[in-house]
Amino acid sequence: MAKVVVLGAGVSGHTAVMVLKKNLGKKHDVVMVTPNSKYQWIPSNIWVGIGQMTSEQVTFPLAPVYKKKGIIYKQALAKNIYPDGLNGTNPFLEIEYTHEAHRGKMERVEYDYLINATGPKLNFAATPGLGPQANSLSVCTTDHALHTWSKLQESLDKMARGEKQRFVIGTGHPMATCQGAAFEYALNVAFEINKRKLMDKAEIIWLTNEYELGDFGMGGAFIKKGGYVTSTKIFTESILAEYGIKWIKRAGVTKVEPGKIHYENLDGEHKNVEFDFSMLIPAFAGVGLKAYDREGDDITDNLFAPNGLMKVDADYTPKDFNNWSVNDWPSTYQNPAYENIFAAGIAFAPPHAISKPMKSPNGTAIFPTPPRTGMPSGVMGKVVALNVIKSIKAGKPVIKHHASMGRMGAACIISSGYGIRDGMAATMTVFPIVPDYEKYPEWGRDIGYTVGEPGLAGHWMKLFMHYMFLYKAKALPGWSLIPE
Repeated sequence: MAKVVVLGAGVSGHTAVMVLKKNLGKKHDVVMVTPNSKYQWIPSNIWVGIGQMTSEQVTFPLAPVYKKKGIIYKQALAKNIYPDGLNGTNPFLEIEYTHEAHRGKMERVEYDYLINATGPKLNFAATPGLGPQANSLSVCTTDHALHTWSKLQESLDKMARGEKQRFVIGTGHPMATCQGAAFEYALNVAFEINKRKLMDKAEIIWLTNEYELGDFGMGGAFIKKGGYVTSTKIFTESILAEYGIKWIKRAGVTKVEPGKIHYENLDGEHKNVEFDFSMLIPAFAGVGLKAYDREGDDITDNLFAPNGLMKVDADYTPKDFNNWSVNDWPSTYQNPAYENIFAAGIAFAPPHAISKPMKSPNGTAIFPTPPRTGMPSGVMGKVVALNVIKSIKAGKPVIKHHASMGRMGAACIISSGYGIRDGMAATMTVFPIVPDYEKYPEWGRDIGYTVGEPGLAGHWMKLFMHYMFLYKAKALPGWSLIPE
């Protein structure tokens, strides 16, 4: 009997345990270790943040699903990995329970295979004053989004009474990623304000570390729309202009005070912008896992990059941005030091930026780091699970399945307003995610599969996907037929 331990019940980790258990059955143990009691469909948190969905519509309890499927569930936080064991033991990790009945209790969990799918640490602390416990808001979790909705209501009430409000929405760190979520939220806030006929009382500003709008951490793209090829820069600028949203780009937020955001731009200028309401996405980092050898010596640097994300089968050789290749990107997500350890989704360390690294004259790096959320995370989780299944059945590590972001496409639906009859969303596909200028020298991507189109149909598609992927995550009949 083999034991597979998966860390993190997000898109990648939850996908992995479901695929593992479906294929391994009762002969092998599949263990989920996550500090959370609920699954949350993070893409819909933006709708919670505008009051169009409740927390119950985007979350569900994990325990009943895992019990039904025979998955061992430990509501705990992974702390330390001993990949060689300790003084003659089998490989194991140390976990600390977060469930109130056992809170703080430590336990050793042995494993034959380990999949790290913890997702990111929301690194609010990297920017002084950032975050819902300080001076800005967030939609990164359902609880954050609920709090943000309560604050948005206060601003809406003030505008209804004739007070003007300034909304600043965007990235809260010079190297933050996940611009898409913040961008969607900005559009939805504008939509809700306009629906209430209060735009004359609102000033909305999109604040971003992108060199050009529409970069989204993937170097931007050229998309085909209505028979024409245009850049995501033009695509994004036109949407913001249509919604009456101003923008500040090439800005790295350095500090947030009550009602004031301080930032440095790529010209090296230190500026600030005042706000009444601000939702800013933080930087991401690893969750802080540590690793030790069989003598108990710290080997964290062997398994993890300096940012705490796990090293995988990528080329981490330092090189100039102009010399990187799409082949630098991982395809199996297997740790190079330990063939029974994998990292999927945001948990793996990218080999380099996709967007061109930029620095101000003061040496401050201001550019987005690579996105690895949503559809790509699900695909990675499934591919890693399939390789582990192959390995267990073969009795030795076997890698048959690959999923490089340089060979993988992604579909994204950018919500720009919630409404059954008047909702809007921009549907966009890119292939591949990491541009391949060797194969596609003109655009970096296959222009036939890199397309974008806004409209009501996009909103209906995003709403359908919300219910479809929650259905899949709940392991309801036919769940495995729904693609990642």
